[in-house]
Parts: sequence; C-alpha cells; structure tokens
Amino acid sequence: MKFTKKYSDVADMVQECVAPLFTYDVETNDNQLRMLSLFSGCGGMDIGFEGGFVCHRKSVGRNAEWIDRVITGDWVSLQKNRFHTVFANDILPDAHRTWVKYMCKLGVAPDVYHIESIVDLVKLHKAGCKVFPENIDIVTGGFPCQDFSVAGKRNGFDSVVSHDGSHLKDVTDNQENRGRLYYWMKQVVEIVKPKVFVAENVKGLVSLGEVKDIIQRDFASADGQDYIVLQPRILDAGNYGVPETRERVIFIGIRRSALKEEIRRMFDEECLPEHLNPYPAPTHNHSAQEKGLPEPVICSDVFSDLLEPTDSTDLSHCNYSKAKYMGKHCQGQTEIDISGLAPTIRSEHHGNIEFRRLSKEHGGKIYNELSAGMNERRLTPRECALIQTFPPDYPFVSMKPYSSKFDVTASGAYKVIGNAVPPMLAYNIAKRLDQLWNVYFN
Repeated sequence: MKFTKKYSDVADMVQECVAPLFTYDVETNDNQLRMLSLFSGCGGMDIGFEGGFVCHRKSVGRNAEWIDRVITGDWVSLQKNRFHTVFANDILPDAHRTWVKYMCKLGVAPDVYHIESIVDLVKLHKAGCKVFPENIDIVTGGFPCQDFSVAGKRNGFDSVVSHDGSHLKDVTDNQENRGRLYYWMKQVVEIVKPKVFVAENVKGLVSLGEVKDIIQRDFASADGQDYIVLQPRILDAGNYGVPETRERVIFIGIRRSALKEEIRRMFDEECLPEHLNPYPAPTHNHSAQEKGLPEPVICSDVFSDLLEPTDSTDLSHCNYSKAKYMGKHCQGQTEIDISGLAPTIRSEHHGNIEFRRLSKEHGGKIYNELSAGMNERRLTPRECALIQTFPPDYPFVSMKPYSSKFDVTASGAYKVIGNAVPPMLAYNIAKRLDQLWNVYFN
C-alpha cells in the first residue's frame, strides 16, 4: 500500500495497514517469551521488545531482514519479536492512558498495566496477594532517573521524593524514596526469577561516586547471588538509528542457574567471546567510530513527510507548546539542528521544549523555511516522539471518548515522551537478546 498524503494526517491509515500483522493468538504461541515491564511509562521499552512497530527505513540501517513490511517509501513495519508484555507498571496516569491506547494494537491486554507504585505492589505480594504473573522470562525497567541526571539536583540515593511521587520530609535511610526504586526492581526480580533482566538509567548515574557499582552489586545479590550482572554499558541512541543525542546506561543481569553449563563457565571465567556478548553492536556511526556503518538518522529524515501543525489533523502535532522565546540563557531556548541529531528530548514543561524553528531575530538558521513564511515555534509532541523513534501512529495527545475534553494533553504527552526509552534502542537490545536466547538457555 502506498500513501499519497503526508502521514501526520493518515495515522488511521497506518493503523489499518499494520493492524493485520498483530492478529495472532497470544495464548497458543509456545515460542513466546513472557516479559514483565516496570516503570513502563508510555511503553518505549515495551514497544521495542514487542517489535512490529512502524519506524523510518533509515533507522534499520543494514539490517533489512528486520523489516516485515514496507508501509511507504520511507516507513516500514518491523518484525515482531518473541517478547510479549504480560505485566506493566507506572504511577503516571498519562503514561497509563497513552500506553493502553497504543499497546492494544500489539495484542497486549489493557488490564496488564498497573498504576500502583512498585513499592506498594511488592508489599501486596509479601502480604499474600497474587500480584505478579508466573513463568516470567524477562524483567525490564527504566527506574526513575531524575535523582541521577546531571540536569537535576542529583540527590541520588537520598532523593527527597517518595516512591509515589509525594515529597519526603525525612530522607534518612529511607528505602522507599525515588532514588532507591532500583532496589524494589531487584525485589521483583527475586519474586519472579526471570532468566534475564534489563535495567536502564541516565548516563549521569555513572559519575555519581560509587552509585553504579552499588547498584550493580545489589542486582547481583538477587536471589542468593544467582544473577550475573554484566559491567553496565553506556549506549548512545544515535548509534542505533535514533536521531537524538541520548546516552543511557544499561544493566543486564542473567540468571546463573538457568544458563547452559558451558555458557555459565564462560561468564564465571570472564572469557565470554564477543559474538556471545548480550549488548547490541552499533548499527549506525554516530559516535561508534566504526568503519562501514551507515550515517546516523537525522531529524530531517523523520520530519520529511510532516505538514506544519496548522495544516495537520494529527492531535499530537497540532496541539503543542506556544511558550514564547525566553532568551538564550534559559534551558530549551535553542533551535534543533534538522540536518543533524536532536538534543536529548527531556521530560519538560512547555517553556523548556526546544524550538523546531527560531526567527532570524532570535538566531534562527533554517533560512529556507523562514523565507517561505514559516513561523517560529517549538517542537510538537509528534516531532518529539519521532525523534525518540515512536511510531507515527502512536496517539500521544487524545480526546476523551464522546467528549470535547482532552484525555491526554500536550503537556502530558511531552512528559511521557521525554521519560521514555527510544523504541528503536530497545528494539536493538531485544533483537540481540532474542538471537542469544537459545544459545544461553536450554
């Protein structure tokens, strides 16, 4: 099927085109790997691990075998992966609303998403309630990063925010604050005993004293030291088909007792050959410095089919921040480089969203667009989402059914998009783990 209109106006057509790909029988798929997702947000990690989503062709790089179907000349749907989400969790209502609206397209039941805090869920389990599903193969989670980010106050383990988002008066040895939520992820790992877990956080975590080493040791102690936690790696999303300078530290833990004997011995002796390394190799040459890799995906690639917001019917594109330029010394008052990678998309309020286009007066450099009469404006939620490699048919801004009121506003959309793992980065991690699964485990 070929589309003749700009895709910001044909989200429904994209959905119609790819929907038949997702009509599989979840219950009878014996090859499926059951995934429990924590700190799920709007599902960046989940979408990547599930696969089957629409992305720009250039994001695939040379891995043409990952393409399941061509949607248009520039947009393709990816192969489904074996991973399937059977449990998800986040405390943000907008994250829940957006996740449910999109993930249902991937065959995920909406009731698997729980909006209670991970602390409360673990406590419920310990009180005898059946909270977590059985037979979990993998646990994923991007535990909250605000307390480790260089853009924040960097309180680390001594966060003044509680697990439920409220303010703490006493942070002394408080195991339930936001900076220690990785510890509760570890407890979920001990409860469900997956073969693999993947934890994600900001690059700034590695420069906070011994934080990285403490987290690595704590994860490795799960279930009586039964997890091999590899040395965390910083993955640059730009090296994986994401048009964004976003670096994230990834922890991968593997259940020692589930490994094949020869593989376990390699891990224990620290002689694992590179072809068995679970971290994905770069697919694009942003900072990888590897010859022969394709050039990184840039903003103009993913923006090429977009109309201006005033001409669009896409709610996630025509509803956006109207905050005025506040001077070059304030955060978020810069114009993105459409011929390069975008800066890290942050979870910000309207006044801190970067500009898609500045006026000449404010230092704008996209002269061809300014000459064509295009106005100064900030990035829309759709543009932020495309930079993060979310599929173009993801309904971030939405209306309540049978109502003229918003179910998720632009403000809510900006927040959940900026908090997310880029789906294409997650897809690369998932593909690598899928490739090695039958090599590692019986």
